Amino acid sequence: MIGRIPVVDVRPVVDCGRRPAKAVVGESFEVTATVFREGHDAVAANVVLRDPSGRSGPWTPMRELAPGTDRWGARVTPTSEGRWTYTVEAWSDPVATWRHVAGVKIPAGIDTELVLAEGALLHERAAAGVPKKDGRQTVLAVVDALRDTKRTAAARHAAALDPEVVAVLDRHPLRELVSAVRPMPLQVERERALFGSWYEMFPRSEGAVREADGTLRSGTFRTAAKRLPAIAAMGFDVVYLPPIHPIGSSFRKGRNNTLTAGPDDVGSPWAIGSPAGGHDAVHPDLGTLEDFDHFVARAKELRIEVALDFALQCSPDHPWVEEHPQWFARRPDGTVAYAENPPKKYQDIYPIAFDQDFSGIVRETLRLLRHWMAHGVRIFRVDNPHTKPVVFWEKVIAEINRTDPDVVFLAEAFTRPAMMSTLGQIGFQQSYTYFTWRTGKDELTDYMRELSGEKAAWMRPNFFVNTPDILHAYLQHGGRPAFEVRAVLAATLSPSWGVYAGFELCEATPAHPGSEEYLNSEKYELRPRDWAAAEAAGRSLAPLITTLNRLRRRHPALRQLRDIAFHPVDNDAILAYSKRRGDDVVLVVANLDPFHTQEATLSLDMPELGLSWHESFPVRDELTGETYHWGRDNYVRLEPGRAPAHVLSLRPSPSIGGSLS
Repeated sequence: MIGRIPVVDVRPVVDCGRRPAKAVVGESFEVTATVFREGHDAVAANVVLRDPSGRSGPWTPMRELAPGTDRWGARVTPTSEGRWTYTVEAWSDPVATWRHVAGVKIPAGIDTELVLAEGALLHERAAAGVPKKDGRQTVLAVVDALRDTKRTAAARHAAALDPEVVAVLDRHPLRELVSAVRPMPLQVERERALFGSWYEMFPRSEGAVREADGTLRSGTFRTAAKRLPAIAAMGFDVVYLPPIHPIGSSFRKGRNNTLTAGPDDVGSPWAIGSPAGGHDAVHPDLGTLEDFDHFVARAKELRIEVALDFALQCSPDHPWVEEHPQWFARRPDGTVAYAENPPKKYQDIYPIAFDQDFSGIVRETLRLLRHWMAHGVRIFRVDNPHTKPVVFWEKVIAEINRTDPDVVFLAEAFTRPAMMSTLGQIGFQQSYTYFTWRTGKDELTDYMRELSGEKAAWMRPNFFVNTPDILHAYLQHGGRPAFEVRAVLAATLSPSWGVYAGFELCEATPAHPGSEEYLNSEKYELRPRDWAAAEAAGRSLAPLITTLNRLRRRHPALRQLRDIAFHPVDNDAILAYSKRRGDDVVLVVANLDPFHTQEATLSLDMPELGLSWHESFPVRDELTGETYHWGRDNYVRLEPGRAPAHVLSLRPSPSIGGSLS
């Protein structure tokens, strides 16, 4: 129902307010609404945040975002976790209306005494709502001035426009016909739901050793834990493990996804389940639950969280196949239907059929998640959530977060936009994205504007530069410069980003031309890597990754999603964008061409940087340590293999001049 002062189209809003918008503690975001009224009287508006206990904080005044649009906005910042609400209040602003009328009539000598008398009455009413300690006497002094006939009309009018008076009434306005929309829900989560640097590793490859007979022996949780200090040194916050459970032997895939496995083939970790156990067990080759606990504890010592893959599917050997036959679809010949994504076939994996025992599958899923939560896991990367009912995830995530709101779920869903968006709306804290396939300037710009706009209220991106399934052609053919620039883009465009082990070694050989699968994929075999040798030879990207993660922690601007601005560049191979949070501003200029040096003129949108159009200011390239003096227009030259990008921190100083570099 429309209020006395109409307030419509409040944003952010998810599913017409039936689901909460999202934020994390300390994250600022803009609330907007269309506010107007009949006639010509002035209106104003504010946002009211209420914390989980129902306490309202100081209301935040809104401003009209562009004159004449009736679109108002204000930035708000929740300060603690939990279910908040926000609402927009609008009101008639009689003091602002009077100021406008007085500004027209008094200089023209129209109804001068009547206008001044009206002003005195308004300010007298307004003073009653101003605390004594916050300027009541200042407003009452205006009342006296407006009624002082010994002064000129202009002087009496000017007293009401004194900046000190205006400031007091901005803090304590006289509000009439106050109208409020219904409170909108806001779910505020811990920072890791938005910000983090992820590293994906297969523990069975770390510490794998070759036996005397030439076979490889699997690494364990204990050997994998020895890799954690190096991962921590690169600045990663999260180490993500693919499934760690027993692997089935029936229809096991061999190396490079061949249909016939040899006696030494280890199989895909996503073919979960064997006589050794299912989703609540660990693969015997990796060790025991106690060994897993040691891995988690060591990670915690290094300030790394462990994320565990949660793949709700089974091998033909999973205990569920016998214990819960109703959980699997059967074909007319009586066989269980295996997973397919034509033309791909996964004969070693049985998908779950949910509709025969939906509540039973929910109960078992909750049991499994809480089992691993009891062993220190607070982040789950959910495999292929888009192949399961959306309502299933809504129930599961809501129940987990009801008791454990710090648990984070990442949706591994490279699928249709509607599904990805809805998964975010119903509870997933993060999502994989199309970033891997966005390599051009226009598509990167458009995609980031989409993700950082209204969609940021429910879908948080995690920009993985590669995965065990995805080796994009850009990396296959672009060499080391392609790996460098993709790392820079992922780490600075998105507050969450990730790499799959081997990225830092620029592994880029596909299974065959045109394929995005890796040759000798780690999904099907052990892949021990000689990290020390690579670093000693200068072949590792670890120094660049370390620098990027250090910058992400140092600069608040890189820890948020919503505030990104793109700047014009007269070369389609160069992308320029900035992020700003308060006084912290980071400007990135990246060469998207991994093969050629590119030159361009960059024209900065100075207000987006918090600067005036004619300022000259120093910038520091955080990748090289070099400093320049920049202004509105700047020449840039980026050479692959030498400088994939400028990552510049701004040190504004209007008094500094100098040439542009």
